[in-house]
Amino acid sequence: MDNKIAPRLPLQPQPRDGRLGGNAAAGSAAGTDAARPGADSVQLTDSARALHQAERPRADAAPVDAARVERLRQALADGGYQADSSRIADKLLALERQIGGKS
Repeated sequence: MDNKIAPRLPLQPQPRDGRLGGNAAAGSAAGTDAARPGADSVQLTDSARALHQAERPRADAAPVDAARVERLRQALADGGYQADSSRIADKLLALERQIGGKS
């Protein structure tokens, strides 16, 4: 099974009049304030901030062990890899706590 994650696309601001694909000049010509600079603002939740922080590469992060990755890849291909469900559950709970969950 091959799971691929699409690259992140930059967010494009949408006109305030609700039209998709419209341009800001047309919105301002029609009397809306869509083209007014500084009119938009974004507020991130604590969870979003924690996720953003977790995505940043850390200076103290260990480098990728290419040999280990290859051993794991081969074990998966051969069917010899045994996942430790208890360890996976512990890691998921730790991640949930890190991003602000109530667990």
